[in-house]
Amino acid sequence: MAVRIIADSASDIPQETAKKWGITILPLNVRFGDEEFQDGVTLSNREFYEKLIETDEIPKTSQIPPFTYEEAFREAVDNGDEVICFTLSSGLSGCFQSANIAADDFEDKVTVLDSGQVCISYYILVEYAVRLRDEGKSKDEIVSLLKEKIKTVKVLAVFDTLEYLKLGGRLSGAAAFAGNMLSIKPVITIEGGLVQVIGKARGSKNGNNMLMQNVKNSGGIDFSMPVCLGYSGLSDDMLRKYINDSASLYEGKTESLNVVTVGSTIGTYAGPGAIAVAFFPMNA
Repeated sequence: MAVRIIADSASDIPQETAKKWGITILPLNVRFGDEEFQDGVTLSNREFYEKLIETDEIPKTSQIPPFTYEEAFREAVDNGDEVICFTLSSGLSGCFQSANIAADDFEDKVTVLDSGQVCISYYILVEYAVRLRDEGKSKDEIVSLLKEKIKTVKVLAVFDTLEYLKLGGRLSGAAAFAGNMLSIKPVITIEGGLVQVIGKARGSKNGNNMLMQNVKNSGGIDFSMPVCLGYSGLSDDMLRKYINDSASLYEGKTESLNVVTVGSTIGTYAGPGAIAVAFFPMNA
């Protein structure tokens, strides 16, 4: 009996990575006006940002319905597998509720976990689960270890612009205008399953410094666990600059850094030019 891992596209795990890991990624729907797409399936991250830059209307994402989860669970269970299903934070979406409605029909064969996260911190939780599965651990063992790590996983990000927070109704026009004029870069994290602003920096260099300081304040990075860096938009220039600025955090501690593009769930509000790091702190 194998362990089937299912997650959603808010994890920013590309379909090709999902195939390599042997997991299932269910796409959220993304709507631009009258056009609707499947995140990561009929709309790539690059296409998403091209559309985002061209439009004056903020796109909408919609949760995955119970029926879609039920289909995925049924296919796995009929194959003789047990299921661990992650969802993006229940504080940001109804996917957790949808998955639980679907799981009711499968008793103890399906366990649904609220990641409490989105974007690349969600990514590394799933990656950790894949690692545990490949080590031969049972579903219950994996779930027990995950429940502890969900409490400790960290994500820190710097947004390059406030414009998309304004368009998404998360910031007033006056505040966005003033912030952009002063080159304010908000530093954010996920706390209690919600996006929280933990600092504001003047300019990209100060934003990078604040990001590095918050990593250190979190206890440093446990490089024995998955680590991921992310960027939004069509260029990774801002992330490359951050990696150069923060070389002391990584040099000699890891052979390579995993880098992914931040998808629509956070990209809608971050806009282009955001950078993020997700990690498990030392001794956590």
